[in-house]
Amino acid sequence: MKVKGIISEEKVTLPEMRAVLSGVEAERIAAEKETSYEFRRSIEHANQLAKTTPEKSRDLVSQLVQMEKMKPEIAFRIANIMPKTRDEVRAIFAKERFTLTPEEIDRIIELVTTHF
Repeated sequence: MKVKGIISEEKVTLPEMRAVLSGVEAERIAAEKETSYEFRRSIEHANQLAKTTPEKSRDLVSQLVQMEKMKPEIAFRIANIMPKTRDEVRAIFAKERFTLTPEEIDRIIELVTTHF
C-alpha cells in the first residue's frame, strides 16, 4: 500500500492509536485480508505500551495542557509514557530551556497516577 498524500494530521495518544489499530484489524479480519508484518508489529507495540484507556489518556492530556510551562507535545509524551518517578518526568523535560519545581513535578506525577 502506498501513501499518496496526507489528508489530515492530528496528535493522538498511544491508547487512542491502539483503539484505531484494533478497529482496522477487525475490518481486515472481517474482509479476510492479510495483515502486513509492519501492521502486526504496530499493534503489538501499541498493546504492550498503552497503559490506560483512550478516554483517560485524552483527559490527562487536557489537564496537563492547562498547567503552566506545558506544551501540547510534552503533554502527549507524558500521556504516552506515564512517568511514575521524578527522574522520569525530568527526563521528559530535559530538552526544555527551563526546569520544573518539585511541586510541579509532583503535580504531574499525581495527575498520571490518578489516570493510571
